[in-house]
Amino acid sequence: MTKARDIMNGGAECVGAQESVLDAARKMKDLGVGALPICGGDHKLHGMLTDRDVVVKVLGAGKDPATCPAGDLAQGEVVTMGVDDDVEEVLRTMTEHRIRRLPVIDGHDLVGMVSQADLACSLPDPKVAELLQALSTN
Repeated sequence: MTKARDIMNGGAECVGAQESVLDAARKMKDLGVGALPICGGDHKLHGMLTDRDVVVKVLGAGKDPATCPAGDLAQGEVVTMGVDDDVEEVLRTMTEHRIRRLPVIDGHDLVGMVSQADLACSLPDPKVAELLQALSTN
């Protein structure tokens, strides 16, 4: 059975909770990604920062991205997957929580990310359609 480790993109990078949103946006641009996990000084996940968060919660709210800490945008408990979790569980989790990117952990350590595209490349067509429908419904 396919595991999260088989489809994830390894080597995910975090943005520090105390780093500015501007630094996070630059890191997203440099890495070519639309989201970064927010990690604290304890190296544990505190949340996710998306490009949409930058636009809506920072720029749209009139905040200065150079002075706004990324950690201020961490909300609630972070949804994660274990590295050895089955790809069907990854699909269920992303569908249930309506998320497009899912951090993959080994213990408490971030080891990768699974994206909607990663799942689309590894699942049969009907399951991909279900995922896309769930993520696209308002």
